[in-house]
Amino acid sequence: MLNDYLLTVISNIGMISLIAISAYILLITGEISFGQQAYFGISAYSGAIATTLWGWPFWVSLLFGSLIAGIAAGVVSALTVRISGLYFSISTLAFSEMVRLSLLKFSYQKEIDGELLGPNGAEGFGGIRWIFDNNISVFQYTLLIYLILFLVITCLFFIERSGFGMILRMIGQDPMLTRVHGINPVNYKVIAAVLAGFIAGLGGMLYAHSFTFIEPQIFNVMLGVHSLAYGLIGGLGTVFGPLIGVALDIGFLESIRVIHGYRMIVFGGLVAIMLILMPRGFLDEKRVYRLRLALRNWLRV
Repeated sequence: MLNDYLLTVISNIGMISLIAISAYILLITGEISFGQQAYFGISAYSGAIATTLWGWPFWVSLLFGSLIAGIAAGVVSALTVRISGLYFSISTLAFSEMVRLSLLKFSYQKEIDGELLGPNGAEGFGGIRWIFDNNISVFQYTLLIYLILFLVITCLFFIERSGFGMILRMIGQDPMLTRVHGINPVNYKVIAAVLAGFIAGLGGMLYAHSFTFIEPQIFNVMLGVHSLAYGLIGGLGTVFGPLIGVALDIGFLESIRVIHGYRMIVFGGLVAIMLILMPRGFLDEKRVYRLRLALRNWLRV
């Protein structure tokens, strides 16, 4: 039987995979976002408030927090969609820092069973006890996380093979070509941003209820940089790319005690090497195509 520590690492991989997938969606449209942690945090706070202070059911709160994150992402995208490159990246970073600094001042508490619960600025938001109140074990919650991750991956698997998914990749690789075909990339980028924000929101809500305590500092720029790097390492050819990046960082590098304390340096070096040798990651479009072709030929034998 897996111990609680190992289950916590596995569940953490699942939750961080959701924000990594969120950054990946924007990467395939050609945009680099340093701000997906903002939507992760918005949903974490919104969903935790809904379950802890308002007494909403978990699934309703999960949808609520993720929708708030998706709407916020849509608004930001609508305001920044006509800029690109470095300017877009800086704008996402600025928004994420605005959210984090706002959470440092945000206080909304309510007395429940003689105890003040709710977010209290820099002191954070504790007492998120849905897991304990419902007798959910670490193993059961880990299964829940991976059920949601499985549903997200399945949906994206079909989206990527749809006309919408093909247009997103076309926008990322040749925006002018989309205009030649009479396609307005602005609308598609906004939709992609909403989807990315919603998925990051799922991860944030799950994170808050897994650790039962959150604070603004959790949602700092390094979380955004890592979520972006996971896709660049794993590859932009498939939704499984970001998962490889997360598993490599949290699962593999975290487990090697020899590099304990130097993990960030090793991870940063790995990202730099990958960007030089494989600019679109390990599972880029060409490698994914070859793997699919090889699989089809193998199945025919």
